[in-house]
Amino acid sequence: VQLQASGGGLVQAGGSLRLSCAASGRTFSIYKMGWFRQAPGKEREFVAAITWIGGVAVYADSVKGRFTISRDNAKNTVYLQMNTLNPEDTAVYYCAAKVQVGARYEYWGQGTQVTVSS
Repeated sequence: VQLQASGGGLVQAGGSLRLSCAASGRTFSIYKMGWFRQAPGKEREFVAAITWIGGVAVYADSVKGRFTISRDNAKNTVYLQMNTLNPEDTAVYYCAAKVQVGARYEYWGQGTQVTVSS
């Protein structure tokens, strides 16, 4: 499975961005896709995830109510709609995929930078 993330950029606090992650290859094997982020000097953290079949979504507490993860199976693409952004959301955002329940995320995209100015 190959993942290609896009959609990052510079936005003012309170603004919105939508990230996309296009999957290719053995997409039929995907169980769940997720978004993670890593800010400078911090560890990578979970943001949101969604099951490929059924579309069950989970979120980190820090983004609940502001971010929405969705997927378009026909396009093999997962989206992360980010609203009411604040400077603490500044990070490199990565999409990832796992093929089994309980397994680690084993496929990762290249990351896309999101910068929120105050």
